[in-house]
Amino acid sequence: MLTPADDYPLHQTPEPMAFAGTDRNFYDRFFFNGYSADGAVFFAVALGVYPQLNIMDASFALSYEGQQYNLRTSKEMLGDRLNLTLGPLTIEIVRPLEETRIIVRDNDSGLRADITATARHLPIEEPRFTRRQGTRLMMDLTRATQNITWQGSVEVNGTKLNVDGFRGTRDRSWGIRQVGAGEPQAPVPLAPSQFYWLWTPVNFEAAAFFCHTNDDGEGEAWNRKAVLEDFQAGSRLEMRNLDFTTDYYDGTRRVEKLRIKAEGLEVHFAPLSRIFYMQGLGYIHPEFGHGTHHGALHVSHEVMALEEAEAALKAGKMENLHIQTLAQVELHHGGKTHKGMGVIEQLFVGPHAPSGFQDLLDGIMS
Repeated sequence: MLTPADDYPLHQTPEPMAFAGTDRNFYDRFFFNGYSADGAVFFAVALGVYPQLNIMDASFALSYEGQQYNLRTSKEMLGDRLNLTLGPLTIEIVRPLEETRIIVRDNDSGLRADITATARHLPIEEPRFTRRQGTRLMMDLTRATQNITWQGSVEVNGTKLNVDGFRGTRDRSWGIRQVGAGEPQAPVPLAPSQFYWLWTPVNFEAAAFFCHTNDDGEGEAWNRKAVLEDFQAGSRLEMRNLDFTTDYYDGTRRVEKLRIKAEGLEVHFAPLSRIFYMQGLGYIHPEFGHGTHHGALHVSHEVMALEEAEAALKAGKMENLHIQTLAQVELHHGGKTHKGMGVIEQLFVGPHAPSGFQDLLDGIMS
């Protein structure tokens, strides 16, 4: 099954590029976000490739003036991983790991875009994510993250938003995680669901910061890293020994304050009220989860009222659990102080002893 991708010297098995090993959960994914300096505009883009399922899906979502506009697309891929057009949405790799263009053409959602992301630094490779439940492999993937600058414009219902100079973050990940329809047989032995995830990329004028942690229920990190890119000094500082202090809004699993210390570095996050719901991009969505089949080509859209979304979570709409929040950030290191803006991505399921979470969703359901 030859496709245009086979003309590139990228093969890693004896098979054509249409085939990816033997694990049905293999995926390859793009993610981008962007935001204005005042936090009034936030958007995100994602595209996922699932070779064993022969499906590709993508989405564009915009948070603006109290609404989140979600455009979702899906198609039967037919083995062609290089055709990154799904209905009105296209991702174009202009210069690999340096410049990417996203186009959203006319469609019924009222969203349009022609925007280009340019990397501010070389990719940061995160530690390999490998996680098993019993003998079953649940996650085995590589991620690379870069902070970016945007150019171009986004349009919503005829209002054009100039995004020149907006900052944001992109990541690329690939490997194995649960995609498509659920597994028919649960792993043995059964174990309670638990996932604690903080992801905090930050843009400063003369620097960039990145930090993430995956913790187990006792609060021990099984994947954690921080990186400070100092553009003026031309240096990169990588750190693994990190100390997190996380405060939550009363009765919730939403971060109110976050402080990170590591090797002479101290970072303070003050989240803004703006919340972006990752379900707009398909994350843990019951209908549009990543890799689900919606026919030869599917395009749909919706508008979420942000003031109602948290109440909907407490009423049982669990896809609203996974969020990103904008935050004002201050970083101190080596006698320098950097002030800027970043994102706190947060997904907290199950116990986490340092946070006081004891069961599956305490602090969520009313």
